[in-house]
Amino acid sequence: MSPILEVRDLVVTYGGAVRALRGVNLSVDRGRVVALLGSNGAGKTTLLRALSGTLRRHRGRVESGEATYDGATLRNHDPARCVANGLVQVPEGRRIFSRLTVEENLRAGGLGSSDKKARAVAQQRVYDLFPVLAERRSQRAGLLSGGEQQMLAIGRGLMAGPTLLLLDEPSLGLAPRIIGQIGEVIRDINGQGTSVLLVEQNATMALSVADTAYVLDVGSVSLSGRAADLARTDAVQRLYLGHGTDGRSPNAPAATPARSLTRWSA
Repeated sequence: MSPILEVRDLVVTYGGAVRALRGVNLSVDRGRVVALLGSNGAGKTTLLRALSGTLRRHRGRVESGEATYDGATLRNHDPARCVANGLVQVPEGRRIFSRLTVEENLRAGGLGSSDKKARAVAQQRVYDLFPVLAERRSQRAGLLSGGEQQMLAIGRGLMAGPTLLLLDEPSLGLAPRIIGQIGEVIRDINGQGTSVLLVEQNATMALSVADTAYVLDVGSVSLSGRAADLARTDAVQRLYLGHGTDGRSPNAPAATPARSLTRWSA
């Protein structure tokens, strides 16, 4: 399985002084879901900015290292070029156009495509994934619930026909039941052939849908490996899954020791 995205020794600073990423290494294999876990300030959003071409808008700069998408460098790519090439980010915070209708928001997501038929197919795909959006296509987006707004944000990203979808904290502020639905949608999107890099603080959801995962800690990758293996490690269970220091919840069976983890020093 060849990587569609490779990040090697990436160092990013803000304002030429604050180092946000410290030699990050990760890859996303074609057709896979990769989760990136970490607490606030770990550098997750900075990494997505570096990949999607929006880093300079936040006074950020790649000091060294490289990120490649489908074999081509992402250095100096602008956001429009990234989207045109199939690298699409859904930002944190459900940044929809609240005064536009659901359908108008989706149309905005497809503006980069001149193929009317492709836009129609993409829109139907969104409505198939999110039937509630089809029911409310004429409703103003600002009147949707938080979960429905997140669905719309993802749907707008899908309108661009991504090959690799970057999802930034899609579960943020949502009820547990809705988070479960978002996880199912991520599986469906991936099942239709779209690779996904999922940035999340909700490790339970992220590890349940991902094939592999990375843990980012103060700008460095501290753990990586198969998602199922990471879910069994003491550090992940204690810090992200809310289990005890023995790495297990009180009623959980003993876990098989993880064997395929890769560790980086900070």
